[in-house]
Amino acid sequence: MSEERQYVLGTGTDEHERLSLQHRLWANAAHESWMRAKIGPGSVVLDLGCGPGWATFELAQIVTHRGRVLATDLSDSFVQFVTSEAARRGLPQIDAFVADATKDLGERLARGPELDAAWARWVFCFLPEPERAIEAVAARMKTGASFVVHDYFNYTSMTTAPRCEFHDRAVHATAKSWRDRGGDPDVAARLPALFAKHGLEVAHLAVHQRAARGGDSMFAWPDTWWRTWAPKLVATGYLSQSDCDGLFRTLDALAADRTRYILPPPVTELIATKR
Repeated sequence: MSEERQYVLGTGTDEHERLSLQHRLWANAAHESWMRAKIGPGSVVLDLGCGPGWATFELAQIVTHRGRVLATDLSDSFVQFVTSEAARRGLPQIDAFVADATKDLGERLARGPELDAAWARWVFCFLPEPERAIEAVAARMKTGASFVVHDYFNYTSMTTAPRCEFHDRAVHATAKSWRDRGGDPDVAARLPALFAKHGLEVAHLAVHQRAARGGDSMFAWPDTWWRTWAPKLVATGYLSQSDCDGLFRTLDALAADRTRYILPPPVTELIATKR
Protein backbone atom coordinates (compact mmCIF):
# COMPACT_ATOMS: atom_id res chain seq x y z
CA MET A 1 0.00 0.00 0.00
CA SER A 2 1.43 3.36 -1.00
CA GLU A 3 2.07 6.13 1.50
CA GLU A 4 -0.46 8.39 -0.25
CA ARG A 5 -3.16 5.73 0.15
CA GLN A 6 -2.28 5.14 3.78
CA TYR A 7 -2.67 8.80 4.73
CA VAL A 8 -6.10 10.03 3.62
CA LEU A 9 -5.03 13.67 3.11
CA GLY A 10 -1.85 12.80 1.22
CA THR A 11 1.73 13.88 1.88
CA GLY A 12 2.40 16.04 -1.16
CA THR A 13 3.69 19.60 -1.26
CA ASP A 14 0.14 21.01 -1.15
CA GLU A 15 -0.63 19.19 2.10
CA HIS A 16 2.78 20.03 3.54
CA GLU A 17 2.11 23.75 3.01
CA ARG A 18 -1.47 23.53 4.26
CA LEU A 19 -0.33 21.89 7.49
CA SER A 20 2.21 24.66 8.02
CA LEU A 21 -0.47 27.34 7.73
CA GLN A 22 -2.93 25.34 9.83
CA HIS A 23 -0.41 25.04 12.66
CA ARG A 24 0.26 28.79 12.67
CA LEU A 25 -3.47 29.51 12.88
CA TRP A 26 -3.94 27.06 15.77
CA ALA A 27 -0.61 27.57 17.56
CA ASN A 28 -2.15 29.72 20.30
CA ALA A 29 -4.58 26.96 21.28
CA ALA A 30 -1.80 24.37 21.20
CA HIS A 31 0.52 26.40 23.44
CA GLU A 32 -2.25 27.10 25.95
CA SER A 33 -3.01 23.39 26.24
CA TRP A 34 0.69 22.52 26.58
CA MET A 35 0.91 24.98 29.46
CA ARG A 36 -2.09 23.34 31.13
CA ALA A 37 -0.32 20.01 30.78
CA LYS A 38 2.77 21.52 32.43
CA ILE A 39 5.08 20.72 29.53
CA GLY A 40 8.37 22.50 30.22
CA PRO A 41 12.16 22.21 30.31
CA GLY A 42 13.17 18.60 30.86
CA SER A 43 9.83 17.08 29.82
CA VAL A 44 9.71 13.96 27.68
CA VAL A 45 6.85 14.48 25.20
CA LEU A 46 5.34 12.34 22.46
CA ASP A 47 4.07 14.13 19.33
CA LEU A 48 1.72 11.49 17.93
CA GLY A 49 0.98 11.94 14.23
CA CYS A 50 3.58 14.69 13.99
CA GLY A 51 3.24 15.29 10.25
CA PRO A 52 6.01 17.62 9.01
CA GLY A 53 6.76 18.57 12.61
CA TRP A 54 5.48 22.12 13.00
CA ALA A 55 4.35 21.37 16.57
CA THR A 56 7.37 19.13 17.14
CA PHE A 57 9.87 21.94 16.64
CA GLU A 58 8.05 24.22 19.08
CA LEU A 59 7.73 21.47 21.68
CA ALA A 60 11.47 20.84 21.33
CA GLN A 61 12.19 24.48 22.14
CA ILE A 62 9.92 24.29 25.19
CA VAL A 63 11.47 21.12 26.63
CA THR A 64 14.98 22.46 25.79
CA HIS A 65 18.09 20.30 25.55
CA ARG A 66 17.19 18.87 28.96
CA GLY A 67 14.09 17.18 27.56
CA ARG A 68 13.13 15.05 24.62
CA VAL A 69 10.44 15.02 21.95
CA LEU A 70 9.50 11.70 20.39
CA ALA A 71 7.87 12.52 17.06
CA THR A 72 6.11 9.75 15.18
CA ASP A 73 4.09 9.54 12.00
CA LEU A 74 2.93 6.95 9.47
CA SER A 75 4.54 8.92 6.64
CA ASP A 76 8.19 8.20 5.94
CA SER A 77 8.56 11.45 3.99
CA PHE A 78 7.19 13.50 6.90
CA VAL A 79 9.54 11.77 9.34
CA GLN A 80 12.51 12.34 7.03
CA PHE A 81 11.61 16.02 6.88
CA VAL A 82 11.36 16.29 10.67
CA THR A 83 14.74 14.58 11.09
CA SER A 84 16.53 16.80 8.56
CA GLU A 85 14.87 19.98 9.79
CA ALA A 86 15.68 19.15 13.43
CA ALA A 87 19.35 18.83 12.47
CA ARG A 88 19.23 22.10 10.53
CA ARG A 89 17.64 23.91 13.49
CA GLY A 90 20.03 22.40 16.02
CA LEU A 91 17.39 20.43 17.95
CA PRO A 92 19.02 17.11 18.88
CA GLN A 93 16.32 16.52 21.50
CA ILE A 94 13.97 15.42 18.69
CA ASP A 95 13.78 11.70 17.94
CA ALA A 96 11.56 11.18 14.87
CA PHE A 97 10.51 7.71 13.75
CA VAL A 98 7.94 5.98 11.54
CA ALA A 99 5.25 3.99 13.34
CA ASP A 100 1.66 2.93 12.76
CA ALA A 101 -0.37 4.25 15.69
CA THR A 102 -2.67 1.22 15.60
CA LYS A 103 -0.03 -1.49 15.08
CA ASP A 104 3.60 -1.09 16.16
CA LEU A 105 3.52 2.12 18.20
CA GLY A 106 3.64 0.32 21.54
CA GLU A 107 6.65 -1.73 20.52
CA ARG A 108 8.49 1.37 19.36
CA LEU A 109 7.66 3.41 22.48
CA ALA A 110 8.81 0.56 24.73
CA ARG A 111 12.38 1.18 23.54
CA GLY A 112 12.38 4.77 24.79
CA PRO A 113 11.85 6.70 28.03
CA GLU A 114 8.61 7.03 29.94
CA LEU A 115 6.48 10.00 28.93
CA ASP A 116 5.69 13.15 30.91
CA ALA A 117 3.15 14.15 28.26
CA ALA A 118 1.70 13.18 24.89
CA TRP A 119 0.16 15.40 22.21
CA ALA A 120 -2.14 14.43 19.33
CA ARG A 121 -3.95 16.92 17.11
CA TRP A 122 -6.38 15.73 14.42
CA VAL A 123 -4.98 12.21 14.58
CA PHE A 124 -7.62 9.98 16.18
CA CYS A 125 -10.30 11.03 13.66
CA PHE A 126 -8.33 9.18 10.96
CA LEU A 127 -7.54 6.01 12.92
CA PRO A 128 -9.62 2.86 12.37
CA GLU A 129 -8.81 1.70 15.92
CA PRO A 130 -8.00 4.71 18.11
CA GLU A 131 -8.08 2.61 21.26
CA ARG A 132 -4.92 0.79 20.18
CA ALA A 133 -3.02 4.08 20.03
CA ILE A 134 -4.39 5.19 23.39
CA GLU A 135 -3.42 1.88 24.98
CA ALA A 136 0.12 2.10 23.57
CA VAL A 137 0.65 5.67 24.75
CA ALA A 138 -0.96 5.20 28.16
CA ALA A 139 1.34 2.24 28.86
CA ARG A 140 4.40 4.51 28.56
CA MET A 141 3.03 7.50 30.51
CA LYS A 142 4.28 8.22 34.01
CA THR A 143 1.77 8.54 36.83
CA GLY A 144 0.47 12.10 36.65
CA ALA A 145 1.50 12.54 33.00
CA SER A 146 -0.91 14.29 30.64
CA PHE A 147 -2.29 13.28 27.24
CA VAL A 148 -3.34 16.40 25.32
CA VAL A 149 -5.71 15.91 22.40
CA HIS A 150 -7.33 18.30 19.92
CA ASP A 151 -9.81 16.49 17.68
CA TYR A 152 -13.26 16.64 16.13
CA PHE A 153 -16.78 16.10 17.36
CA ASN A 154 -19.84 17.28 15.43
CA TYR A 155 -17.72 17.72 12.31
CA THR A 156 -20.69 18.02 9.97
CA SER A 157 -21.85 21.14 11.81
CA MET A 158 -19.26 22.96 9.70
CA THR A 159 -21.22 25.36 7.51
CA THR A 160 -21.43 28.75 5.85
CA ALA A 161 -23.71 31.56 6.95
CA PRO A 162 -26.00 31.81 5.09
CA ARG A 163 -25.90 28.10 4.29
CA CYS A 164 -24.70 26.96 0.87
CA GLU A 165 -25.60 23.61 -0.68
CA PHE A 166 -22.20 23.24 -2.37
CA HIS A 167 -20.38 23.67 0.94
CA ASP A 168 -22.75 21.34 2.79
CA ARG A 169 -22.27 18.63 0.17
CA ALA A 170 -18.50 18.89 0.49
CA VAL A 171 -18.70 18.60 4.29
CA HIS A 172 -20.84 15.47 4.17
CA ALA A 173 -18.69 13.98 1.40
CA THR A 174 -15.66 14.52 3.62
CA ALA A 175 -17.25 12.78 6.60
CA LYS A 176 -18.30 9.85 4.43
CA SER A 177 -14.85 9.50 2.89
CA TRP A 178 -13.21 9.38 6.32
CA ARG A 179 -15.70 6.84 7.64
CA ASP A 180 -15.29 4.66 4.58
CA ARG A 181 -11.57 4.45 5.39
CA GLY A 182 -12.27 3.52 9.01
CA GLY A 183 -11.96 6.99 10.52
CA ASP A 184 -14.46 8.87 12.67
CA PRO A 185 -15.03 12.63 12.27
CA ASP A 186 -16.83 12.60 15.64
CA VAL A 187 -14.15 10.65 17.49
CA ALA A 188 -13.76 13.12 20.37
CA ALA A 189 -17.12 11.91 21.72
CA ARG A 190 -15.57 8.48 22.28
CA LEU A 191 -12.25 9.53 23.75
CA PRO A 192 -13.16 10.08 27.44
CA ALA A 193 -14.43 6.49 27.77
CA LEU A 194 -11.41 5.10 25.91
CA PHE A 195 -9.08 7.10 28.14
CA ALA A 196 -10.80 5.83 31.28
CA LYS A 197 -10.48 2.25 30.09
CA HIS A 198 -6.70 2.65 30.01
CA GLY A 199 -6.18 4.49 33.28
CA LEU A 200 -6.50 8.09 32.07
CA GLU A 201 -8.92 10.58 33.58
CA VAL A 202 -10.06 13.66 31.67
CA ALA A 203 -8.99 16.61 33.82
CA HIS A 204 -9.78 19.34 31.29
CA LEU A 205 -12.41 19.57 28.58
CA ALA A 206 -13.12 22.51 26.29
CA VAL A 207 -14.35 23.29 22.78
CA HIS A 208 -12.72 25.70 20.35
CA GLN A 209 -15.21 27.19 17.90
CA ARG A 210 -13.85 29.59 15.31
CA ALA A 211 -15.67 31.94 12.95
CA ALA A 212 -14.06 33.05 9.70
CA ARG A 213 -14.93 36.04 7.53
CA GLY A 214 -13.19 37.15 4.38
CA GLY A 215 -10.13 39.19 5.31
CA ASP A 216 -9.70 37.44 8.68
CA SER A 217 -6.61 35.29 9.17
CA MET A 218 -8.79 32.34 10.23
CA PHE A 219 -10.55 32.42 6.86
CA ALA A 220 -7.38 30.89 5.42
CA TRP A 221 -8.03 27.69 7.39
CA PRO A 222 -11.24 26.55 5.64
CA ASP A 223 -10.23 28.23 2.37
CA THR A 224 -6.93 26.35 2.01
CA TRP A 225 -8.54 23.19 3.35
CA TRP A 226 -11.17 23.07 0.64
CA ARG A 227 -8.88 24.15 -2.18
CA THR A 228 -6.48 21.34 -1.25
CA TRP A 229 -8.97 18.66 -0.25
CA ALA A 230 -12.01 19.12 -2.52
CA PRO A 231 -10.12 18.09 -5.71
CA LYS A 232 -9.12 14.89 -3.90
CA LEU A 233 -12.80 14.24 -3.13
CA VAL A 234 -13.51 14.64 -6.84
CA ALA A 235 -10.66 12.30 -7.78
CA THR A 236 -11.96 9.60 -5.43
CA GLY A 237 -15.59 9.95 -6.51
CA TYR A 238 -17.02 11.48 -3.35
CA LEU A 239 -17.78 14.88 -4.88
CA SER A 240 -18.78 15.87 -8.40
CA GLN A 241 -16.69 18.32 -10.37
CA SER A 242 -19.68 20.66 -10.66
CA ASP A 243 -20.11 20.66 -6.86
CA CYS A 244 -16.38 21.33 -6.45
CA ASP A 245 -16.62 24.25 -8.88
CA GLY A 246 -19.65 25.57 -6.99
CA LEU A 247 -17.75 25.27 -3.69
CA PHE A 248 -14.85 27.31 -5.08
CA ARG A 249 -17.26 30.00 -6.33
CA THR A 250 -18.78 30.07 -2.85
CA LEU A 251 -15.37 30.52 -1.25
CA ASP A 252 -14.60 33.40 -3.64
CA ALA A 253 -17.91 35.05 -2.74
CA LEU A 254 -17.32 34.60 0.98
CA ALA A 255 -13.84 36.08 0.72
CA ALA A 256 -15.29 39.23 -0.85
CA ASP A 257 -18.33 39.70 1.40
CA ARG A 258 -17.86 40.35 5.12
CA THR A 259 -21.60 40.04 5.77
CA ARG A 260 -21.12 36.28 5.28
CA TYR A 261 -18.89 33.86 7.15
CA ILE A 262 -17.82 30.25 7.68
CA LEU A 263 -18.13 28.27 10.90
CA PRO A 264 -15.31 25.68 10.69
CA PRO A 265 -15.78 22.41 12.59
CA PRO A 266 -15.50 22.77 16.37
CA VAL A 267 -12.35 21.32 17.90
CA THR A 268 -12.63 19.48 21.21
CA GLU A 269 -9.70 19.84 23.61
CA LEU A 270 -9.12 17.09 26.16
CA ILE A 271 -6.32 16.73 28.69
CA ALA A 272 -6.32 13.31 30.36
CA THR A 273 -4.07 12.47 33.30
CA LYS A 274 -2.53 9.09 34.06
CA ARG A 275 -3.81 7.75 37.36
